[in-house]
Amino acid sequence: MTRATQTISYDFAAIDFETANHSSDSACAVGISIVRQGRIAAQRTRLIRPPNGEFAFTHIHGLSWKDVRKEPTFAEVWADLYPELSDVRFFAAHNAPFDRKVLHACCKRYGLDQPRQKFVCTVQVARSVFDIRPTRLPDVCRHLNISLNHHEAGSDAEACARILLTAAGSGWHPPAPR
Repeated sequence: MTRATQTISYDFAAIDFETANHSSDSACAVGISIVRQGRIAAQRTRLIRPPNGEFAFTHIHGLSWKDVRKEPTFAEVWADLYPELSDVRFFAAHNAPFDRKVLHACCKRYGLDQPRQKFVCTVQVARSVFDIRPTRLPDVCRHLNISLNHHEAGSDAEACARILLTAAGSGWHPPAPR
């Protein structure tokens, strides 16, 4: 049993969005790693059809309108994923303000309730627990020896989960629940 497994008594979900363009509601992929009892218990990666076919970030994540045009909308994907996430204590993301903004913008666009969970930022955790700088996700993963296929939503989410599991093994504790 790892030290992290002994330390964690809460469930959380690491989440990562890739966006098609500069609009916060243009999610074109989501990756989620659900941690239960100190272990990654489930992983989900879904492509999402954004509200329009404008893609400005294909050069970053490799996705284009051709890849997602027949995929479900955010509302359809979230309806499928959120029941599994509704009981987690918090969401984690690398540069959490970005992913929180995308999640909230997508929920607003489709008239969905905003999730009430807080977000924990693994950039801040990497700085405070491990004194890592720079804190780009590839840098943190390299420092902590975590595998990463950067800008692939599922891999980014799994890396965030592993960062927090490692931090918990070093004594880090998440903020108190609401």
